[in-house]
Amino acid sequence: VQLQASGGGLVQAGDSLRLSCAPSGRPFSAYVMGWFRQAPGKEREFVAAINWSGDTTGYSDSVKGRFTISRDNARDTMYLQMNGLKPDDTAVYYCAAKRGVMVDRKERYEYWGLGTQVTVSS
Repeated sequence: VQLQASGGGLVQAGDSLRLSCAPSGRPFSAYVMGWFRQAPGKEREFVAAINWSGDTTGYSDSVKGRFTISRDNARDTMYLQMNGLKPDDTAVYYCAAKRGVMVDRKERYEYWGLGTQVTVSS
C-alpha cells in the first residue's frame, strides 16, 4: 500500500484545515487507517484512527473535540478535519495503514506516507 497525505499548509491559530490521504495499491477498505504527527525534536505521536468501515474512531486527548477523522471507501480517501488549530498542532502529519484491529501505537502500523506539513502561527 502506498500512501500520500496532502492538504497541509500555513494557517493562523483558530483556523481549520482538512488533510487527505489517498492510499493506492490494495483495497483501501481492508485497512485500519491512522493519522500521526511529528513536531521538531519530538517523537511521532498518535492523532486519530478509524476502522475499516468508518464506524469506530479514536483520538488522542490533545485533539479530541477539535479534529475529526473520516473515510470514504468509495473514493479510497481518508480525511482529517482539523478545527480550532493551535500552535502546538504544528507538525508534519502522516497517514498510516494497518491490517487488523484499530490501535494507537505507531509501531503496529505497516504502511506510511511521506507526510504533509501543518504550521499554525499564533
